[in-house]
Amino acid sequence: MTATTPAPQAEPEVRKAPPPPDSGARPGTARRSLLRALPVSPAVVLLLLFLAGPIVYCVVIAFTDLQLTGQAEESFVGFDNFTRAFRDEAFLNAVWLTLVFTVLSSLIGQNTLGLALASLMQRASKPVRTLTGGIVVTAWVLPEVVAGFLLYAFFRREGTLNAVLDWLHLPSQNWLFTLPILAVSFANVWRGTAFSMLVYSAALNEIPKEVTEAAEVDGASGWRRMWHVTLPMIRRSIGTNLMLNTLQTLSVFGLIWVMTRGGPSGKSQTLPLFMYEQAFQNSLIGYGTAVALLLLLIGSLFSVVYLRLLRTEV
Repeated sequence: MTATTPAPQAEPEVRKAPPPPDSGARPGTARRSLLRALPVSPAVVLLLLFLAGPIVYCVVIAFTDLQLTGQAEESFVGFDNFTRAFRDEAFLNAVWLTLVFTVLSSLIGQNTLGLALASLMQRASKPVRTLTGGIVVTAWVLPEVVAGFLLYAFFRREGTLNAVLDWLHLPSQNWLFTLPILAVSFANVWRGTAFSMLVYSAALNEIPKEVTEAAEVDGASGWRRMWHVTLPMIRRSIGTNLMLNTLQTLSVFGLIWVMTRGGPSGKSQTLPLFMYEQAFQNSLIGYGTAVALLLLLIGSLFSVVYLRLLRTEV
């Protein structure tokens, strides 16, 4: 008998432990990130120096009683400037007129008229589009002071508007004295509508023609197509235009200053004019800066609302 040798047993498989997670970024990755950040670093430095720096300085001044004249050194007063503002009837009147001016000239006037002009120019011939666009854009590119003088000449007691009303045998009045906030709102609409028209013209050109043609075949009228097709498809452009127009309107100063200087008796004095009066005419730099921060807060609230409206569901 021959002895049988046992078959060799297979060695157990040894599993290698997974490599430990990388605790830090590789030197190459950090170097690439640094190289990518180098081109934008000058812009970041300039923003910090010329944008963030003055804002921080204004925040510091707003909590002091700094004045232009008659003061050796300023002192810290806390929230006194802000509490003074909310107790000041002139400040509350300026807040109310700022909201009225913004709603009338930006949310209603420029937005609605810009959309109407953009819609009409889509259906007009090329010469009409060129002429209308040239007239509207010319009003937009005029300097604010020049536009203010033109509208002052239009609304004054011996101005163009009253001359036309007298020729039509209609009653005339001193518009800059009786309805100053409406006059400056109309002036801002006349000057700023071009921006809304350009934004909406670009948005309307992006709408596929097949969509509007399908709605027209289904029997939808012009107003139904505008409400159910056009407006939903340019919703984001509407929100962006409203946000930019609102922020620009909140800071309008030269147009109102040239036309009315905030008068008569503060009937057209918006927050920028009130801030200028307190800071440079009454020499209350601390109080005027506090009003400027409150105006910045109002603009930030508008921006937050618009950004939330622009947010779309995924």
